[in-house]
Amino acid sequence: MRSSLGVSIVELDPNQTGVGWSGLPNAEGVVQLDASCMHGPKKRAGAVAAIEGVRAPARVAQLVAEETDHHLLVGKGAQEFARGMGIKIEEGLINETARKQWLEWKRRTDPLHYLDPKKRAQAWYDAGIQMVREGLIDGEHFWGTINCDGVSPKGEICGVTTTSGLAWKIPGRAGDSPILGAGLYVDGEVGAAGSTGRGEANLYNLSSFLIVEEMRRGAHPKDAAMTALKRVAKNTIEKRLLNDKGSAELRPEFLRAQRERRVRRRRDVRGHLCRLHREWSADAANRRVVSGSANGLRIMKN
Repeated sequence: MRSSLGVSIVELDPNQTGVGWSGLPNAEGVVQLDASCMHGPKKRAGAVAAIEGVRAPARVAQLVAEETDHHLLVGKGAQEFARGMGIKIEEGLINETARKQWLEWKRRTDPLHYLDPKKRAQAWYDAGIQMVREGLIDGEHFWGTINCDGVSPKGEICGVTTTSGLAWKIPGRAGDSPILGAGLYVDGEVGAAGSTGRGEANLYNLSSFLIVEEMRRGAHPKDAAMTALKRVAKNTIEKRLLNDKGSAELRPEFLRAQRERRVRRRRDVRGHLCRLHREWSADAANRRVVSGSANGLRIMKN
């Protein structure tokens, strides 16, 4: 699963704040990482969630798929498995920039002042968004996550999704990245999908699985993504996630791949729910790769 090698470039980058060891920590200042990988021809997958002390979780997810008959390992168990596989465990691993940003967040909001869980969660969110507006945190990396799907010269598809998770999350929280069908789904006969963005919205709708199944039924990749976006929008009803017009503020992006013989030029497509911002083609096995975004969540398919 060479996709894990591709994402490791970003996971190991000390300037990243949304992926790998340098990602923003949870509410206690601890970096907990999630990742999953899936191989179409082998019908195998592996994932880790809330793993601490490793720099590149996608590699551990790959080892779960290759060395065990399990799919998902979490927390301390995932860490011990990684240690047993020869992965170096670094206690208290956190990037200095991420640590300073966490301290700034703590300075702005003390959870002890917000005993009501709803008010506390809103205060955490508001403080983080304000730091994005002030330029202290890169808005593209506040939510974190990258998805990488690959096609081999033989036309074999694999995929990986990796993340440091939502900034300042409650310790132990796992998003959509390590969950098959949500953060990643691959079918070697159809295509693949992966996501970034607000994991809870994607988990509730299993968007990656939905997109692949829509393509299986013959839907164009763009239409498959639109189906998922519409479902996310329909199922988003919490007021704090809606704008003044009552529409979901989730900014979804999809990257998807499907077998297709036609090659199309790069272009922009504007739609009611989704604004696809880039489109390109992959020659291997006549599989098409398309990327798009829509106001707030992010999903990718290969």
